[in-house]
Amino acid sequence: MVGLVTTPQVLLRPISDAEYPSWMERAAASFAADVGPTRGLTPDEALALAYEQTEQLLPEGPATDQQLIWIAVVGDEPVGSLWISTKAKVPFIYAIEVDRAQRGQGYGRAIMLAGEAECRRLGYDQLDLNVFGDNTTAIGLYDSLGYAVISQQMRKDL
Repeated sequence: MVGLVTTPQVLLRPISDAEYPSWMERAAASFAADVGPTRGLTPDEALALAYEQTEQLLPEGPATDQQLIWIAVVGDEPVGSLWISTKAKVPFIYAIEVDRAQRGQGYGRAIMLAGEAECRRLGYDQLDLNVFGDNTTAIGLYDSLGYAVISQQMRKDL
């Protein structure tokens, strides 16, 4: 069929202790790249903030209670990761990553759908996330998956 879009199947498996340090570096760098410009921070300040906040949220690394960090795999090949906190009444996605070499193949959608299925399995019926306003690719993905804006922060340069 022409135009048929298929979502690849991914499996979410818990991150290993050995994988955690490099995942933490990538997660902090990604958050810093987004939060730095938004808050007017230098790259070094943004990275320091990202590490500080991530370490506060994950004081015991991948063993931190109510924090789910998964590696997304297709077969034996890692294609990305997903971090969801279940501390609040509504679980919150802190990070989703698709490996740079795997982007554009539908893995972001597949990872999100797998995370949603896992949250449903755990008894949740909602899932929250935050996205920076200039991340049009992520906004498009979340819109297509049925996520709705529930709050919005705005800014004007003077």
